[in-house]
Amino acid sequence: MLRSTSIRKANDTDVDDLLRVINDAFIVEQFFTRGPRLTRTALDSYRARGNFLIAEDDGAFAGCVFVDPTIPSGYFGLLSVDRTRQGRGLGSALVSAAEDWCRHAGCSSIHIHVVNLRTELPPFYGSRGYAETGVESFESSNVTLPCHFIVMTKPL
Repeated sequence: MLRSTSIRKANDTDVDDLLRVINDAFIVEQFFTRGPRLTRTALDSYRARGNFLIAEDDGAFAGCVFVDPTIPSGYFGLLSVDRTRQGRGLGSALVSAAEDWCRHAGCSSIHIHVVNLRTELPPFYGSRGYAETGVESFESSNVTLPCHFIVMTKPL
């Protein structure tokens, strides 16, 4: 259960923690990818087009989510929770914060792309009001198995 948790916008001092937590959280994708999920260059690219929200649990960096509040449909991704803090509701709190961020920016909906090989993800997001609304290609030289994105959308 959540203890003393706060959510804030990431700043320049969070870069190392962002890379650490994201790459650790996405280790579960090594069955179809190779290499780290995110490099410093890729992180900088994300930060140039949106924001990362940070969850702190009892004062420690506990998780993050990328959010891009482009109107009319915002986007979130890279939801990551420190593995030692999973199961406490931090992922749900970060999803809610991303939704609030986009709602406040004037978005009427929000979407996420989930890799079809991550079969546990559509039910996770479905239970939070997201519905499958399309598919998109997954373009990466790090992919070792055929896969695609499932686009899931929720009205705000």
